[in-house]
Amino acid sequence: MDCAGCAQKIDSAVRRIPGVEDVSVSVVSGTMTVDHGAQRELEPEITKQVTRLGYRIEPLDPGNRAASAAAAERVESGGSAADAPASAKLERSTAWWRRPAVQLTIACGAAFAVAFGAGKAVPQYENWFFGLALLVGLVPIARRALAAALAGTPFSIEMLMTIAAVGAVIIGAVEEASAVIFLFLVGELLEGVAADRSRASIRGLADLVPKLARVERAGAVEEVPAERLSVGDIIQVRPGDRIAADGEVLSGTSSVNEAPVTGESVPKTKAAGDPVFAGTVNGDATLRIRVTAAAEDNTIARVIKLVEEAQESKAPTERFINRFSRYYTPGVVVLAALVATVPPLAVGASWAEWVYKGLAILLIGCPCALVISTPAAIAAALAAGARRGLLMKGGAVLEGAGSLQAIAFDKTGTLTEGKPKVTDVIGFDRNERDVLRLAAALERGSNHPLALSILERAAEEGIEIPDAEDTAALGGKGVTGVIDGRSVLLGSPKAVGERQPLSPEQLQKFAALNEEGKTVSVLLADGKIAGAIAMRDEPRPDARAGLARLKDEGIRTLMLTGDNRRTAEAIGRSLGIDVQAELLPADKSRVVNELRAKGLKVGKVGDGINDAPALAAADIGIAMGGGTDVALETADAAILHGRVGDVAAMVDLSRRAMANIHQNIAIAIGLKVLFFVTTIAGITGLWPAILADTGATVLVTANAMRLLAWKPRG
Repeated sequence: MDCAGCAQKIDSAVRRIPGVEDVSVSVVSGTMTVDHGAQRELEPEITKQVTRLGYRIEPLDPGNRAASAAAAERVESGGSAADAPASAKLERSTAWWRRPAVQLTIACGAAFAVAFGAGKAVPQYENWFFGLALLVGLVPIARRALAAALAGTPFSIEMLMTIAAVGAVIIGAVEEASAVIFLFLVGELLEGVAADRSRASIRGLADLVPKLARVERAGAVEEVPAERLSVGDIIQVRPGDRIAADGEVLSGTSSVNEAPVTGESVPKTKAAGDPVFAGTVNGDATLRIRVTAAAEDNTIARVIKLVEEAQESKAPTERFINRFSRYYTPGVVVLAALVATVPPLAVGASWAEWVYKGLAILLIGCPCALVISTPAAIAAALAAGARRGLLMKGGAVLEGAGSLQAIAFDKTGTLTEGKPKVTDVIGFDRNERDVLRLAAALERGSNHPLALSILERAAEEGIEIPDAEDTAALGGKGVTGVIDGRSVLLGSPKAVGERQPLSPEQLQKFAALNEEGKTVSVLLADGKIAGAIAMRDEPRPDARAGLARLKDEGIRTLMLTGDNRRTAEAIGRSLGIDVQAELLPADKSRVVNELRAKGLKVGKVGDGINDAPALAAADIGIAMGGGTDVALETADAAILHGRVGDVAAMVDLSRRAMANIHQNIAIAIGLKVLFFVTTIAGITGLWPAILADTGATVLVTANAMRLLAWKPRG
């Protein structure tokens, strides 16, 4: 299934089976649950009904994990997919070129190319060649349209495309009909690829949790599968390893990188009694942790569940052309029949004259121009955006972006650069350059984010870094070593204060830096406070201007972050944005849902796994460039260049595209109404009717192409 429309067709078809009481179809997981009170076996009837619509269906056996895994391996290695249960197929997709939709699209495209070449070689048979190429794609689409009609969805997109193609053939535009069918198949294929990748990205969240965990049992340490951990188990996590479960530290002190879960830009020091989350990375010392949540209830599992629930509850914008066809297509058929029959029957008018006019009405009402008007504008807008680093996953996203009333931003990596930078170097007993030189010597070779920022600043100032001897990390407190024969320590104010008391003036200075959201490291050399270095994850250069543009457009902005409140509020003050801090993924999703409950159209911008639930819960989720694959796949749109101002550019592009679409619809319908009146009046006939349709098609296409010249302001 590619979209909610697919789920609706399946739902309608299965509900018509006698005995079925309720049907629940999930697009995200690709599953269907049927409640029924029938005494007979319904599986064959359900399979037949769904297969007729063009979908494959298999019974799901979630309990037989071993069989599912084995079958999935067979599918991946090229074995028969028919032997694999549905649960295996959901976890591992078959090779893309083996899928029926891909094979049909390739066959239709190849037939169109052959017809084009043959038509140039033998022009007198050109229409026949294109007619044969048309049948390659049209026959499967028409069969699906007929099946959907019989199953309760008479005016599906397939039915509309069938009518458009047949109408084009009737007016002699066989080449156009063949091209429209091929492009329709390409669009359907791309939707399917996007849906598959989205499902795969959600399942890929589980890879953040290690497969094995080191568990203390009977006085020994053994490795067991992480999914078998139980509440109360004691696990050991070595430096550099991912934590396998949510838990509480029993012993050990270490820095833990929580960015995958909370978005915290700086690793947090964890000691006995502190909570830790599954999927986070242990830093520089071994931790003993008591498990507090089973695998199915840990933080990553909850994130996966939140993403799936948010995507299921989202009501995506229904395709305009499908919605309009419910009324337009049958209305045109009824109108043409009335024009052809009522005057002869009512007043004895000429049958030949009015049947001719009825046929002209059918040609005027051919939906080709309407079919092209919306997707042509959407395709042009999406292409214009993509060339400038704005990626949107389809027309529904393009339409929705322009109607946003509130946009929530993540902090780390979205409004800020995503890595700390040295903002202040302070000299007490030594000058600032010497403080930076000694600190860089201690941090040389470290991959800690704060260490890298110190080394980067030293390189910028051209400082020659001396060698440090006997360097050692003091679990969660700092780093020590010997430089030029002097004992040197770089650590937190608390750790340094335990060795050498800090003066009231120094403490006041550090408190002021902390209020600005900066992390302070103090340098102790030969027992004296040599100086201090302050670091902070700084805002992106265009963040303030980008937020101001959104406010000028009447859009409310706010920051949702897992970072500590003091740091977040300092960044918020500098950018002029409301702040909610110390939020877990579930909290961010809750805030977004609260805004939506107030009737606001809400966008969410983020770059991390911790943003995935909120991205999915928002009306439009936007991933910032450089973000994780999960954020990019879960989001509805992506900004590749990492500029905050591009969010406002995306809103502007959406509004321009929607204005263009409205113009196209007005052109298409306006010309049809005009020629309808002139046809009834006897002024125009079949040839002008054909021109009304083809002329409208040319005009709406040309109008849509104007969007290719779009450029963001500023």
